[in-house]
Amino acid sequence: MRYAQAGFTYLGLLFAVAMLSAGVATTGEVWHTAQQRQKEQELLFIGNEFRQAIRLYYANTSGPVKRYPNTLDDLLKDPRYPNTKRYLRKLYRDPMSGQAEWGLVELPGVGIVGIHSLSDAVPLKNSNFSNADLEFQGKASYSEWTFLYQPKQGIKLQQPAGSQPPVQAENSTKVPKEKS
Repeated sequence: MRYAQAGFTYLGLLFAVAMLSAGVATTGEVWHTAQQRQKEQELLFIGNEFRQAIRLYYANTSGPVKRYPNTLDDLLKDPRYPNTKRYLRKLYRDPMSGQAEWGLVELPGVGIVGIHSLSDAVPLKNSNFSNADLEFQGKASYSEWTFLYQPKQGIKLQQPAGSQPPVQAENSTKVPKEKS
């Protein structure tokens, strides 16, 4: 009789361990999804900060021909002015890749018109974007979430003859490490 009870106790213990393992796995999956959603929100915030900075750089161009920044560093300190004029307080890291690099969207001879993540991960968010980000609906990867600044109609854009509209550039830029 004693051996039969020991067998049931052993089976009960195995069942308890299996249930605990399933609970931990589910918790890990939920945590991972929550982390990815948080990173998506951060990417949307940072991307819109870059879009806003490019818009301000463009708007602060003196003269009739507007210019875009040549580098992301131009958003930290505008080289066109003798005094310090900033559009970003720092160059952000890409929250999706964790790297200090961004894909650049450039017009040849004009400058940087936008940025995008270099991550090819599949987004969880597919809908319910803000008006500025509506074009992200249904995109297959974060690298397709392109944060462009496009001026309203009627503003003359300095663009070389025969050049095409903005396209995603193959190059990327590395963000310098922050000083502690």
